[in-house]
Amino acid sequence: MEDYLERWITREGVIFLREIGLKNEQIVLDFGSGIGYYTIPSAKIVGDNGRVYALDKERDIISKLMDKAKTLGLYNITPVVSDKLDEFEEEFFDVILLYDVLHDYYFNKEERIKILEEVYRVSKYNNLVSVYPKHMDINEIIEELETVGFHFKNKLSKKLIHFYNYENGLILNFYK
Repeated sequence: MEDYLERWITREGVIFLREIGLKNEQIVLDFGSGIGYYTIPSAKIVGDNGRVYALDKERDIISKLMDKAKTLGLYNITPVVSDKLDEFEEEFFDVILLYDVLHDYYFNKEERIKILEEVYRVSKYNNLVSVYPKHMDINEIIEELETVGFHFKNKLSKKLIHFYNYENGLILNFYK
């Protein structure tokens, strides 16, 4: 892994996610986790008394993430090979990260609404749902989240990682 990616998952990502609102002992879902740009820093923040669920439909990607977590001594990550939330009970998660997953490339509008209804179902009251809408119209994604019951909290302009590169992005935060 290149040096800047290593810096992100070990330091800069931790700072970023703390600024977004992650805390010790939370239960976090990284929906569409990929190789762990947000999963690994989340695991560092929530600590041994917290848990991060890394959900991705690609088994090989989840395997790479778990190998990296093991080399870093992180054992509070649960891999979930899926793109659905069926296995989780109601009001399970304190924080849900939806970073660059809610767009037409992956899901049409009807599918996104179904996913967001499930995200709402598994979210605890007053939780944090943090969205990076990289490939979506901001007003459209706000409308979709509000349609299923979430309340818009704030937007933050932040430096973050996206496909092996740093970029400035707009993060939208919601709560139930």
